[in-house]
Amino acid sequence: MKILFIGGTGTISMAISKLLLSEGHTLYLVNRGSRNHALTGDIIELKADINDEAAVNSLIKGFSFDVVADFIAFTPDQLARDYRLFQGKTKQFIYISSASAYQKPLSDYRINEGTPLANPYWEYSRNKIAGEEYLMKLYRDTGFPVTIIRPSHTYSEHSVPLGVHGANGSYAVVKRMLEGKPVIIHGDGTSLWTLTHSLDFAKGFAGLMGNLHAIGEAVQITSDESLTWNQIYQIIADALNVRLNAIHVSSEFLAACSPYDFTGSLLGDKANTVVFDNSKLKRLVPGFTASIRADQGIKDTIAYVLSHPECQREDPKFDNWCDKICAVLSSAAEKLRY
Repeated sequence: MKILFIGGTGTISMAISKLLLSEGHTLYLVNRGSRNHALTGDIIELKADINDEAAVNSLIKGFSFDVVADFIAFTPDQLARDYRLFQGKTKQFIYISSASAYQKPLSDYRINEGTPLANPYWEYSRNKIAGEEYLMKLYRDTGFPVTIIRPSHTYSEHSVPLGVHGANGSYAVVKRMLEGKPVIIHGDGTSLWTLTHSLDFAKGFAGLMGNLHAIGEAVQITSDESLTWNQIYQIIADALNVRLNAIHVSSEFLAACSPYDFTGSLLGDKANTVVFDNSKLKRLVPGFTASIRADQGIKDTIAYVLSHPECQREDPKFDNWCDKICAVLSSAAEKLRY
């Protein structure tokens, strides 16, 4: 297939790009080219800023594609640009939405594609919902061949999956664990969560590409494994060979006193118990299964991060904030103790 990716080298998309190239597909990449060197195969680089619509339109003049996928569209305006660029040029347009778009709070923790979309806590999710609505209207009104993908918490070898971290990613929490410092787990750590390795996600995604039964459909791609946050953090500690020193803090409290957007990422996402029903994906992609168990994937991710200094982004601001939270809670407990 002739495939065009807008982006194509991120946490989710890099694994997909590598899989498709290994299968002999021709991959066109519209991006700035900063990470394209990690890919080998039949690649055609169209170096451009996707927001420069005129430049991209010039680059793709005369081309047509079997699949176009935009991994970095967040708003309906960006999708309107994609429609102008690719209408009549592709047999399938794939939009990467988000499982965070599902209703919060959930009326049923078991989630499938029919679960309502509504998230009053997170603008990111509301924009994804608006994007879905825009594209589905195009599909109904004009036949624009849309497929919507809803990932949940997808991770790769570059970043350890966590619930509470700062602006520089998860390494600051890993470093706290290695130093024996307490780490914050939101809530009491018993809500259920689903982690999906990018290699597993890539298999499901590739199976939906060029799939006529996926046109006009929204499909979630996640693992079937459910873990508590306590289990996730314990897996990380075990992979680091350290004792887990966890401090449990209310998600509402974290959102109220955090310099980060924990209202969105916690109350609008990770603080909720979610269990995904992936029967639709398995019907569309027979034989699909997420085969990388969380403890296996996280162990490999820890090994990669610790051996690659570029993944070790320290975050003194977040580290100090964690220390303050721990100190405040300890002081409050002491004052309230009889």
